[in-house]
Amino acid sequence: MKRRLALWAARTAAADRLVQGSAAVWQRRADALTAWVRAGRRDDLSGWRAALGPVLRLLMLGAVAYVVWATVRALPWLMWLLAGWWLRTAWKAGRHTPEAPEEEPAGPDVEAVRALLLEAMGEGDAVHLRTVLAHLQQRGHGEGWTVGDLRARLEALHIPVHAKVKAPGSRSPTRGVRRADLAPSPAAAQEASTTASTAA
Repeated sequence: MKRRLALWAARTAAADRLVQGSAAVWQRRADALTAWVRAGRRDDLSGWRAALGPVLRLLMLGAVAYVVWATVRALPWLMWLLAGWWLRTAWKAGRHTPEAPEEEPAGPDVEAVRALLLEAMGEGDAVHLRTVLAHLQQRGHGEGWTVGDLRARLEALHIPVHAKVKAPGSRSPTRGVRRADLAPSPAAAQEASTTASTAA
């Protein structure tokens, strides 16, 4: 009986790892492709001309998907290779998914992140995540990050990220952060108040 329970537990753990890994791989791929399509939009144009880039990139993705589908249909044995690749990738990703919060080095202080967001925001009331990411990468941080990676890190710090934010200089709303959500925490406000009263 104990042997059966141990075998069942091992199978369950393996299944959980594959499920978590598959979700992580799918999310990473989806975020990367979404960021790539959005990056085709030109902010220096307006109307339908600005949307031509994302539309063309979507058509390219559709063409690639069709070629893969047609190839697999013509050569069904390729599906085994694709399935094997997916299982291997999901298995590797599933190993790291539960441990990620413990393995990652300590991130920046939430107040430092708020200051950085306000710096990227300038005089505006909001800023798009792609603008924040470009701001970070210009300073040598966040290399290889996608907008999805940045969003996950902000949400881990309990900084609200909104799906549709209208930022100055942009014609279309997209995912971003609002100034109203960047008020300092009570602890930081208390510390600033104490420092000011001591200085006085």
